[in-house]
Amino acid sequence: MKKRTLVVGLALVLALGAGAAFVWSGSAAQKAEAQAQRDGPRPVGISAATAVKKTVPIKLEALGTVTTIASVAIKPRVDSEIVAVKFEDGARVKQGDVLFVLDGRSIEAEMKRVEAVIAGAEAQYEQATRDVARYTDLVAKSASTLVTLNNAQTQMNVSRALADSNKATLEGLKIQLGYCTIRAPISGRISMASVKVGNIVRQADTAALAIINQVAPIYVSFTVAQNNLPIVRAALAAETATLDAIVPGTGERSQGQVSMIENTVDPATGMVTIRATMPNKDEVLWPGTLVNTELTLRTEERITVPVAALQLSQAGQFAFVVKGGAAVVQPIKVERVVGDLAVIESGLNEGDVVVTDGQLLLSNGTKVTIRGGKAES
Repeated sequence: MKKRTLVVGLALVLALGAGAAFVWSGSAAQKAEAQAQRDGPRPVGISAATAVKKTVPIKLEALGTVTTIASVAIKPRVDSEIVAVKFEDGARVKQGDVLFVLDGRSIEAEMKRVEAVIAGAEAQYEQATRDVARYTDLVAKSASTLVTLNNAQTQMNVSRALADSNKATLEGLKIQLGYCTIRAPISGRISMASVKVGNIVRQADTAALAIINQVAPIYVSFTVAQNNLPIVRAALAAETATLDAIVPGTGERSQGQVSMIENTVDPATGMVTIRATMPNKDEVLWPGTLVNTELTLRTEERITVPVAALQLSQAGQFAFVVKGGAAVVQPIKVERVVGDLAVIESGLNEGDVVVTDGQLLLSNGTKVTIRGGKAES
């Protein structure tokens, strides 16, 4: 009987303890829920940036082509044999550098023959000059006929003409001998030689011995729509129009100055060709390649925010602006995008803090907290 009473008492004590624990836990949960209701929703962690006024360029982007300022095909001006090639294929050459040497021995031999003819003609001229002087005295003394004097004068003139004619021939031969040494007419990059030592070249050959392309400076040509022509012309007149050419794949850039606008718009496409001159001292640009071009017309002060702050809805573009610890939807109008910056036309003021990360968890009025406690500038 005592054991039964002890068991019943123990069970009663356990039941009372469990009931007390249940009542205590329920009370704690209710208190936590009540506290959460008083504090409101938990703030969403975000990243933010400050809208700042920056100097940003006004740019036009297009696809451009690199073209040489000068390109010269090297061809022979005399028929002869190549005896030396003085450059390496693809090398940089300077104006005046010797490229090819042709066999000029036959021209040199002809020059010696003509020089001998000139010497003989000049000797005959000297003799004829003495004869004229002698016959002139004799005619004055009536010791010779006038016909003899006239014949001596004729011989003198013939000798002089023969000497002068051969001197002109000699000058022509010297020029032809000079053609046997072919020099670079411009500075630039030379192609591979199409012929080597031992080949016979002729003036009538259509193929060039080599081609030199000027690569520094060099042209970049591109087209823009005709509606942009007025602002491009204004920038060119103000000498503020500069061009950046970006090589696809490498990202290398070369900067130059716009130098020419074509004098007509293509009626079929409505596009106008623009050409810029690039110094290209480091040879980033190569003739014939396609490049991405950025034409900078001028720079202006504008309100900017990171592109990551831009959001799009059915009503248009907007950004979440942090005001009083909450994210507020702010409609905006974007003028253009420059790199990773959005140029704002309206809707934001300098100093506004905009959300750049975490927008998917936000709605108008959502409480937010900035990660790190500070917005990026």
